[in-house]
Amino acid sequence: MSGRPRILLIDATAEGLDEAGLRSRARAACVDAVCSSRSYRHPFALVACHDGAVGVDIERLMPFDARFAESIITPRERERLAESDDPALYVTDLWSGKEALAKALGDPIAYDPRRLDAPGLWPEGRSGRWRAERLPVPAGHVGWVCWAARPPSG
Repeated sequence: MSGRPRILLIDATAEGLDEAGLRSRARAACVDAVCSSRSYRHPFALVACHDGAVGVDIERLMPFDARFAESIITPRERERLAESDDPALYVTDLWSGKEALAKALGDPIAYDPRRLDAPGLWPEGRSGRWRAERLPVPAGHVGWVCWAARPPSG
């Protein structure tokens, strides 16, 4: 596996695409990649292409229900939520990072987010063989990519 995944942000408005067109364009973006991941929050799509496991997610920043937050956060994250100046941003960021990680792990439905440490809390964006990066996305959104790094050669 080599380095960082290739990331593509697609703006349906700028490209004159409806929601179906956005999804079609995103599906066609990584046909040559060994692994890919897509996420949609119309009018945007994020696509990650890589030669190893990869996951990407984009979320729109919105107020959250306290029950939702409790359903996704670990005890450590709960402590930081209490200290946050912007709880909506904090929870959305946690959720987006965990979604990207769960996709990279292979099956987002199979992972309980309360048992996944959010990549935003990983020292230097690393946890074992996994790497993570917050992505530059349009205002009012949060985006993350997570991928499996090449094991060190020995």
